[in-house]
Amino acid sequence: MNDLKQKNRNEMASPSLVRRFLATLAIALFMLVPLASQAATDGGIESLRQSGKAFAEVAKKVSPAVVFIQVEKSVQGPNVQFFSPFGNGGPFGDDFFRHFFGVPKQEGLQEDQPSSGRRVVGQGSGFIISKDGYILTNNHVVGDTEKVTVKLMDGREFTAKTIGTDPHSDVAVIKIDADDLPVLPMGDSDALEVGEWVVAIGNPFGLTHTLTAGVVSAKGRSSIGIADYENFIQTDAAINPGNSGGPLVNLDGEAVGMNTAIFSQSGGYMGIGFAIPINMAKSIKDQLIQTGEVTRGHLGIVIQDLTPDLAKSFGLENQKGILVAQVSKDSPAEKGGMQQGDVIVEFEGKPVNEIGSFRNQVALKAPGTKSKITVLRHGSRKTLNVTVGRLEDGEVASAGISRRIDKLGLSVRDISLDLAEKYNLKDEKGVVVTEVKPGSVAALAGMKTGSVIQEVDRKKIDNAHEFEKTVEATPKDSAVLLLVKEGQYSRYVVLKTE
Repeated sequence: MNDLKQKNRNEMASPSLVRRFLATLAIALFMLVPLASQAATDGGIESLRQSGKAFAEVAKKVSPAVVFIQVEKSVQGPNVQFFSPFGNGGPFGDDFFRHFFGVPKQEGLQEDQPSSGRRVVGQGSGFIISKDGYILTNNHVVGDTEKVTVKLMDGREFTAKTIGTDPHSDVAVIKIDADDLPVLPMGDSDALEVGEWVVAIGNPFGLTHTLTAGVVSAKGRSSIGIADYENFIQTDAAINPGNSGGPLVNLDGEAVGMNTAIFSQSGGYMGIGFAIPINMAKSIKDQLIQTGEVTRGHLGIVIQDLTPDLAKSFGLENQKGILVAQVSKDSPAEKGGMQQGDVIVEFEGKPVNEIGSFRNQVALKAPGTKSKITVLRHGSRKTLNVTVGRLEDGEVASAGISRRIDKLGLSVRDISLDLAEKYNLKDEKGVVVTEVKPGSVAALAGMKTGSVIQEVDRKKIDNAHEFEKTVEATPKDSAVLLLVKEGQYSRYVVLKTE
């Protein structure tokens, strides 16, 4: 019996049996690989199929509430092809704004009459926000037009009434006479995250109810030059001429933005589009529906970015906050105790780091609202209680521009009667800049002849002698902090003297 067991152990351990076992195992694994690969392929295709179905569901849910808008206006003069409430050009040229009325560059707006009085036609998009016919769109689509026609997805056509427009934010509300309309729900743009999927729906080039998908590329884009109050959502979802006023929606089918502009050198899509956050649009449309106009908050200050040089000059450890370059006399800010040179670090308990968002926050406050503003003054934190004032129509809060300086080069003179008359200076204190040397630090800082230097290193200057004496006393390896007034606005400038 023992001999038999030993024989079986020897046979099992023989090289031939081991080889046969390994070969069988290899064949089994070889047969399983295609099955695993096929399973992975099927899983990937199924994932794509589900993504496609998600976009399809969004399109079905949203499209009925998206409308096609056609506008008409009569203009005078020969060879009229294109009109825009922004005028010809703009910060990015004609091509940047040409999409506003949804026309290709080579076509322009169509001329319907050969006489000197011509009727021009443009188009855009919008979306229904109430069952009784209120529609949200862009001011540049319907503002300053004589006739607005709205076409629905089901083929119905209406002449719309303009309820209110706000050129400063590029938001407008129109209304059609209809009931029980499909409504696009509005989401929360503050909850939107960079990288999140979004869908743009509109009427590019007159091709109605076109859907494009992409992601949120960035949030809080400002200082672009499209509108006075900017806080744009940037997206790579394709936006083309005619998309203006249409919704930017999330995968839940909620409007999170309103497509407004594209960055383009050709008039067509180049990968960057901008949408007004829906939270901002909602607050504006509420005022337009209630009163037909928008009332904005106002502090009466000029602000500028806090550069590294400015932060160092003010003795700050970091660049957090924005610098108050000017406080208007008898303004809400002055009455609340704010001073020139304060660094605003918080507004109603929230950090302040960027000019555009701060201006928007203040502007959206109702006049009469009491707001807490925290500032840094001479290294100490102070909380001010400021009652927000009313921004008068046509007035826009201003922000100075700061530039980095490398060396000094300018000439100044006392403010005489002839210089005051030459540069239109009224009751100004300080010295007037009479020469800026090309290539100098002053030139690089954007300083111009006729500007008034009011302070040097936080000390008021009354004449050219004081200015030169103070600058000469500055160590060669340090910087000079100037308070410069240009026109009606002031700004701080740092000039390095090495």
